[in-house]
Amino acid sequence: MDFLFFLLLSCLILTLTFLRLLTRKTPSAKLPPGPSRLPIIGNLHMLGDKPHQSLAQLAKIHGPLMSLQLGRVTTIVASSPDTAREILQKHDKVLSDRHVPAAAQVLDIHKFAMPALPVSPRWRNLRKVCNSYIFTTQKLDMNQDHRRVKVMDLLESVRRHAAERPGEALDVGKAAFKVSLNALSSTILSMDLADEEEDKSLDIAREFKELVRELLGELGKPNLGDYFPVVARLDLQGIQRRSEGHLTKMLNWFGWVIEERRRNLKSESYVSTNDMLDTLLAMGDTDHDDNHEEAAATMDPLCIKYLFLDLFVAGTDTTTSTLEWAMTELLRNPNTLAKAKKELDQIIEKDNDLKESDVLRLPYLQAIVKETFRLHPPTPLLFPRKARTDVEIHGFTIPKGARILVNVWAIGRDSTIWDDPISFVPERFLGSKVDVKGNSFELLPFGAGRRICPAQSLASRMLHMMLGSLVHAFDWKLPNGLNPKMLDMEEKCGLTLQKAKPLFAVPILE
Repeated sequence: MDFLFFLLLSCLILTLTFLRLLTRKTPSAKLPPGPSRLPIIGNLHMLGDKPHQSLAQLAKIHGPLMSLQLGRVTTIVASSPDTAREILQKHDKVLSDRHVPAAAQVLDIHKFAMPALPVSPRWRNLRKVCNSYIFTTQKLDMNQDHRRVKVMDLLESVRRHAAERPGEALDVGKAAFKVSLNALSSTILSMDLADEEEDKSLDIAREFKELVRELLGELGKPNLGDYFPVVARLDLQGIQRRSEGHLTKMLNWFGWVIEERRRNLKSESYVSTNDMLDTLLAMGDTDHDDNHEEAAATMDPLCIKYLFLDLFVAGTDTTTSTLEWAMTELLRNPNTLAKAKKELDQIIEKDNDLKESDVLRLPYLQAIVKETFRLHPPTPLLFPRKARTDVEIHGFTIPKGARILVNVWAIGRDSTIWDDPISFVPERFLGSKVDVKGNSFELLPFGAGRRICPAQSLASRMLHMMLGSLVHAFDWKLPNGLNPKMLDMEEKCGLTLQKAKPLFAVPILE
């Protein structure tokens, strides 16, 4: 319905674009091949409500490097490891700027948020802060007890559900979202955002789950302003207005937390928690040597607020959706679930809890996570890039200003790369050197190159811990005797890849 409305609404701008269409010069550069285009809308009608799937089918016809005209925007789509490597590695320097959707061009998000910033001194400083002070192995190791406690809270919550409501199905994604949110907030802010027992003054915190989902939903909707810049300011679909409302609530709350902490830091009785907020405020408020001065200057309260927005929005939704897909695949493939449980029982004693250090001794669990990333990448089209200059790839020209998409969903299901690509077979990764760190272009859940997700290590740790703990601590079955092969696998694609219908499963106490 949204997509139909989107196409109908596009007719309203015909008169605004007609003159430009008549005066547009035919580019002399040789674009990659692509489908025929309709007047005005180009190839917009071909996207459908699952563009990653539509683009994958088009790539089978037109090739792994394909061009489309989406409204007024020339769009290049890469759908193979080779073309992904060209974009994300070989030509990374000139193809690293972002194509920022109109929905994100509110409240100066595109000027401060790291995912939206062009390659610039501000972006480099933020990346340096993340890589050198926040997501280092040392920092993550120091904070692993925080994450372990939150995973134990998840297990206790599931045990209570199983004991009090035996045989009743649990919303797996909802439970996972809470622990993901609390693990992040505990590490970053030393508080639980999803704790329903918190003081009433933190009501805004308990709204965070819905705010994240609603914001990502708006960012993922087809938006006329993205394809016809001439009407972007009109916000014909109200997407920017709604996005601004969600963002205002989150930014105001982060601002309140930061200012409260700054006041506490001035108190002689304050005992530092050494969390991420303390670290960032210390960087901005104290003197540093020349090597750290630029990075520290980036960390004023305003920048910290936007950085937290990036971390919470990206870190909760993607981890939760991947966990939900992994559990769905395991329940759909009982033999794989049994193998995972057997490995965990052999390595981890029955009454012991999984620790992050144990994951290195669990190759089958690692393979399950990789296989989930292959079939259900968190961001199926990665975050759109924009060409800073003309670039030649495989004899074709990527024109300056073109939007660039890397279809990692298509790469993960390519039969020329993977045997039996649509089946869930973790064994394919046992003994394999394929990793998820941006070195293997056939598996890119976090992207690659200078724009790779800076929080990939944290996300990976959380995902292995949650999935392994749920499999180790409980037996699982589907409700109402549902046949595993009848599980709903329909996708809902926005900015991230969600299950169209939540996964409900019955935990059984052993």
